[in-house]
Amino acid sequence: MTLNKGAPVAVAWERKHASTAVMNGGGAHYYSEEESKQDGGGDTDGGEDSNEQEVIVIQDTGFTVKIQAPGTEPFDLQVSPQEMVQEIHQVLMDREDTCHRTCFSLQLDGNVLDNFAELKSIEGLQEGSLLKVVEEPYTVREARIHVRHIRDLLKSLDPSDAYNGVDCNSLSFLSVFTDGDLGDSGKWKKKGSDLEQIDCTPPEHILPGSKERPLVPLQPQNKEWKPMQCLKVLTMSGWNPPPGNRKMHGDLMYLYMVTVEERHISITASTRGFYLNQSTTYTFNPKPANPSFLSHSLVELLSQISPAFKKNFTVLQKTRVQRHPFERIATPFQVYSWTAPQVDHTMDCVRAEDAYTSRLGYEEHIPGQTRDWNEELQTTRELARKNLPERLLRERAIFKVHSDFAAAATRGSMAVIDGNVMAINPGEETRMQMFIWNNIFFSLGFDVRDHYRELGGDAAAHAAPTNDLNGVRAYGAVDVEGLYTLGTVVVDYRGYRVTAQSIIPGILEREQEQSVIYGSIDFGKTVVSHGKYLELLERTSRPLKVQRHNVLNEKDESVELCSSVECKGIIGNDGRHYILDLLRTFPPDLNFLPVEGEELSPESVRQGFPRQHRHRLACLRQELIEAFVEHRYLLFMKMAALQLMQQKANKESKMATLTENSSPELTWYIHKTPLSSFPDLTNPTLTCLHQDPKSREVVLNACKAVGSISNTSFDIRFNPDIFSPGVRFPEDSVDDIQKQKQLLKDAAAFLVSCQIPSLVKDCLDHSALPMDGATLTEALHQRGINVRYLGNVLEFVDKTPAKAQLEHFYRIGISEMITRCAKHIFKTYLQGVELSALSAAVSHFLNCFLSSFPDAVAHLPADELVSRRKNRKRRNRVPGGGDNTAWASLTPSELWKNIVSEAQSYYNFTLENADQVVEKYGLQKITLLREITIKAGIQILIKEYNFDSRHKLAFTEEDILNIFPVVKHVNPKASDAFHFFQSGQAKVQQGYLKEGCELINEALNLFNNVYGAMHVEICACLRLLARLNYIMGDHHEALSNQQKAVLMSERVLGVEHPNTIQEYMHLALYCFANGQLSTALKLLYRARYLMLMVCGEDHPEMALLDSNIGLVLHGVMEYDLSLRFLENALAINSKYHGPRSLKVALSHHLVARVYESKAEFRSALQHEKEGYTIYKNQVGEAHEKTKESSEYLKYLTQQAVALQRTMNEIYKNGSNASIMPLKFTAPSMASVLEQLNIINGIIFIPLSQKDLENLKAEVQRRQQLQESGKSMEELTVDGPLELEDKIPMDVNVD
Repeated sequence: MTLNKGAPVAVAWERKHASTAVMNGGGAHYYSEEESKQDGGGDTDGGEDSNEQEVIVIQDTGFTVKIQAPGTEPFDLQVSPQEMVQEIHQVLMDREDTCHRTCFSLQLDGNVLDNFAELKSIEGLQEGSLLKVVEEPYTVREARIHVRHIRDLLKSLDPSDAYNGVDCNSLSFLSVFTDGDLGDSGKWKKKGSDLEQIDCTPPEHILPGSKERPLVPLQPQNKEWKPMQCLKVLTMSGWNPPPGNRKMHGDLMYLYMVTVEERHISITASTRGFYLNQSTTYTFNPKPANPSFLSHSLVELLSQISPAFKKNFTVLQKTRVQRHPFERIATPFQVYSWTAPQVDHTMDCVRAEDAYTSRLGYEEHIPGQTRDWNEELQTTRELARKNLPERLLRERAIFKVHSDFAAAATRGSMAVIDGNVMAINPGEETRMQMFIWNNIFFSLGFDVRDHYRELGGDAAAHAAPTNDLNGVRAYGAVDVEGLYTLGTVVVDYRGYRVTAQSIIPGILEREQEQSVIYGSIDFGKTVVSHGKYLELLERTSRPLKVQRHNVLNEKDESVELCSSVECKGIIGNDGRHYILDLLRTFPPDLNFLPVEGEELSPESVRQGFPRQHRHRLACLRQELIEAFVEHRYLLFMKMAALQLMQQKANKESKMATLTENSSPELTWYIHKTPLSSFPDLTNPTLTCLHQDPKSREVVLNACKAVGSISNTSFDIRFNPDIFSPGVRFPEDSVDDIQKQKQLLKDAAAFLVSCQIPSLVKDCLDHSALPMDGATLTEALHQRGINVRYLGNVLEFVDKTPAKAQLEHFYRIGISEMITRCAKHIFKTYLQGVELSALSAAVSHFLNCFLSSFPDAVAHLPADELVSRRKNRKRRNRVPGGGDNTAWASLTPSELWKNIVSEAQSYYNFTLENADQVVEKYGLQKITLLREITIKAGIQILIKEYNFDSRHKLAFTEEDILNIFPVVKHVNPKASDAFHFFQSGQAKVQQGYLKEGCELINEALNLFNNVYGAMHVEICACLRLLARLNYIMGDHHEALSNQQKAVLMSERVLGVEHPNTIQEYMHLALYCFANGQLSTALKLLYRARYLMLMVCGEDHPEMALLDSNIGLVLHGVMEYDLSLRFLENALAINSKYHGPRSLKVALSHHLVARVYESKAEFRSALQHEKEGYTIYKNQVGEAHEKTKESSEYLKYLTQQAVALQRTMNEIYKNGSNASIMPLKFTAPSMASVLEQLNIINGIIFIPLSQKDLENLKAEVQRRQQLQESGKSMEELTVDGPLELEDKIPMDVNVD
């Protein structure tokens, strides 16, 4: 977005979504930030300081202007004073009736408005002003922009860019299941007639117990995507560029088109507009045809020539404008789809042009050509950040440049591997080559010049870039003014790892030895230091827990550092202090670093550590360091408090009785008290402790015991150079080094003895619920556990007594291990494949991995170019040597043998019998396929694959559509927005729903302001907002926010990401509450299909999903179907929560209710009794749940008796029996909704009279403060208060 755009405020962004889309990179051809800085720089900079204060402070009131465009009626547009004129341009280019104009100016009373002026700075612009759209003459640049824009409009419903992973487009299928927008029918469907029309039967493969896992439904066909053809061909003419004499007539360029009616036309773009000329394919005649149809826009021209174009273009634009904005806004980072249909390849002039003009960044659209990435990345960091408006501006600029840089680095890395970039050292062998493209430096992840020889060679060279990226991320997050890191992106593509970095100014002109003024370029043999660097790094040492330490250089002199020796400091020609090579920012992981003569702590040794790893760069994660320090802090507090207690006790031994009573309680207090309640002993100036020598001793002892580097306060830091080969420490620091070694051993032991068990415990009590490889990795990382510990985690699960309740976790872990091992093998496998055989090689690998065909033989692609007859002689002469077909000799048994040995050597885990792994661990082949394609960046054709046939291969080379890069980059954060979000969450947890809601709304505004409209964090924000709307009774608003959350999750995370599945479930609940029953069912069925594919049926989350489906089906009186789902949920709940859990009791109750509706009272009684027993044992006779259950049992018994009587009557008296009418009640929607709320963790809690009195006072007080809308409808403040009044809370059951 433009750099000096104001706050998110009053402008409804639904109107502006278009402008946001375009400016967040929805097309490279719009004005970029640089341009705004350069063109409009003079005017904007001066005016910025004066108004930045009010950007947010004044929640600026918008106003309305009238817009008059040629040939249309004037219309009103709501604008905000902070907006720029350019944003009105973007809105006009997106509106249905003005979208075909790109080259125009806006005029107020005949004066042209400056594109980069803020509206509030324009004299005379006020409520009701009339702005005229005036057509301007074209230039070559404007003509190109126009053609690009028209092409974008023609392609606006075409999903091929999303399938191809281009221009930040991605897929979304929500509208297929909701038939357009959700907000229409907000009323309950009437009982009876309407309910019959809902078709509730799901497809066979979604029913519980089905073993079929089809792939095709993953991407349902969207009716809108069958694009209406407006033109057959639109391309640049071969007569370009115009010769000199025609330039002087105003010709800018020539276009060639074929209309739907098969008319071939040649068009001139001139300064005055577009017209038909008389050229044909082979003769050049640039004179205007008769009639020439001169028009200012291509759309107007084509509408006159082609009736089909006119008709279809209008329909296309109508449809485009009706789509939800979130379906078409560009995402900040590219998301790739691992499946795609066969998309027809069409002629596309813009795509062709982009491929052949190297299109570095935004070439022809930015003054000054290629972007200086380093300058942009560093300048944005230097922006002011004193107050909120400045910080928002800064964070937005940082985020935008980062996402642009990540996109450019990805494109560059692919160009490097595909061989489109010349190396800067072309004479060297391929793996040692380095590249520069678009001001980005690229290097390959190989050990060149034996740089990493002692650290593990190529394995270390492969691990170093990700370690370095983690370092860049950490220093970037600390954000110290004056210390700069490089833009860094790590790309894995076609088996190669490429590191892309921005370039320090001047570094290419000098030798590395001269430039490095801090750190070491040879792993510590020679070391230098620098005062300024020490000062800057000192400011990062506390947050990053890095200890200042001394090392010896080659002359045995002591040199002081405040980072690892590899960390190099270079002052660029721009005078900035850069640090690079941050691969050892975090201390080494001793569990994977055997050192002679060092004994690890017993917890590690018991688990079989230390173990030799592939390389010696294994580091602890930042999350682990944080957790370890917090753990030590608790210990420190407890020890200090206990010692103080004992001293006190000794003093007061006369009052011994008292002490005996108080001590155990205090110990209990120490163990149970949260950290925040302890006094802050970290503060060295804590007077009470330091005046008294005894107390000082207490702190000293506690510090020693926990390994603090200071004797007067708690302060744990690590020396990252311990155990680095080649680093030597001065004699006088021996004690210190010993301490540091112990600390590292303790941290390694802490990972094994605390973090792994705590992860498993979280999975047991379902506070962590991984569903696939990505969410499992995330769960490990959050607790600071590296994925190399996966084998240990699985062994730990295996030995847990409650192993059965962790079966889902174990299965996901095994599948993650197998696919990661396969990915390691695939990486080296691909490096040996030449480009022409790529699809054959990939399909062969997948066949070996997943097909049941015993001897998968690679079909060496019959060379398309060699004629059949000569084929025999030419067989062996493949270009580039004969061993390029080594990949073809891989067999399934060999691949699985390799996977098993890889699991053993990398994860120290024994996978039993290679050929039966999939069966033994109950894995699904479709799940393995999804995991390996996502990890390796493969895109396959979406069709049904038969993995079980022993006669036919599952994959052919035609099934492999593409290879995508897998990209790792830094995610800059919106810090202020995040704080608002957290405080909002905290408020909600304390029960202040309205305040929470306001804070989260504010967070949403700030997130939008920094990230644009699409981002994972905005998704979380919308989800929470929707839940709050729902709890506070605003179902319609809940639906609207949750719909956005689903769309965003599909677009930003992927259509089958576990989070997307969760979002679908929430949306279904709100749909049901809004009376859209059939939509709710469709959404739940979609969620179930996705979950089956991602992790299979056997998963605790499936129980919740099935309970939801069962309840909705019960509500629409589909009892038999409902029972299938509810009984499945009961089985899964019993397995994962234990048969005595309250969740299981609830499941029994839900099943009983359906049996009651079916009048099968015996079964109903049986289930309700089970539930009653659980309640009685778990919460006691007196609990309301137990009472409710007991009441229901009585009711069921009465019904059963009544039914029996009636039956007896019939048997006795035959047909003339007088039958009592029996009450068979369909459940009321309200009761179904109540149960849905309960299982989804939303409970309405009854309050006592006293609570209500307090609450009433509170509400009245707040209402005086601000007249609240419909926030707490449930509280009828003026009516008589009754005990049963309920207030909603957000709680999780069980």
